[in-house]
Amino acid sequence: MAAKAIVFVHGMYMTPACREKWRAYFAPLGYQCVAPAWPGRDRPVAVLRKEHPDSALGRLTLRAVLDHFEGEIRALREKPIVIGHSMGGLIAQLLLQRDLASAAVAIDSAPPQGIITTKWSFVRANWPHINPLALKARPIQLSFERFQYAFVNGLAPDQQRTAFDAYVVPEWRRVPMESLTKVGHIDFARPHAPLLLIAGSADHIIPAALNRTMYRRYRRGASIKDFKEFPGRTHFIIGQEGWEEVAGHAASWLEQRVQ
Repeated sequence: MAAKAIVFVHGMYMTPACREKWRAYFAPLGYQCVAPAWPGRDRPVAVLRKEHPDSALGRLTLRAVLDHFEGEIRALREKPIVIGHSMGGLIAQLLLQRDLASAAVAIDSAPPQGIITTKWSFVRANWPHINPLALKARPIQLSFERFQYAFVNGLAPDQQRTAFDAYVVPEWRRVPMESLTKVGHIDFARPHAPLLLIAGSADHIIPAALNRTMYRRYRRGASIKDFKEFPGRTHFIIGQEGWEEVAGHAASWLEQRVQ
């Protein structure tokens, strides 16, 4: 029988508010849905924007986020399913590697150490984070124009503005920079619980090719792993029109793959 607890992990520039629809989708299916905030993200979007630049934000590391979610998981009565988006997708895989999840779904996952692309959309969308001259401790305020390109390209302008106003908060640089180090390393051959990788074909900030590369690396091992690419979906795949199809695919996969 499938595990009945799901831990949702949001990604960068977001808070748990971006997973409210997913929690409402999975709860009637019998799951206990938990969506912890990253450290410092347990406040309303408007408050986090008002506090920019927050010096504490600039000090947070990927290791600290991972340890925070490990604590949240160990407080549960059972080993949960972990569903993560973007940097949360990489966190989901790293938690799976720590043997803390009964299964994981990584959606538009940020790449681990050693996997990168020179595709222009990736470089353009991620430049504020990968720029070697950028100050690690300086938080970033995401402009609406950059959000349009990196997250919601192709969506109607009113949908882009609604998503920006509802979810987007300032971000730090240390987390993505640390994902390029051993903290973000994945041993693809190591046995693990079932894993589903999901990608959007129109994603600018995390091109689908990056997720296909991750999937191919996992294929070296014998553990259960699957890949699904949704045509026309952007990096806002979890909230753009048709998100229910993505959630439904994840739900069906969990029913089939998780004992």
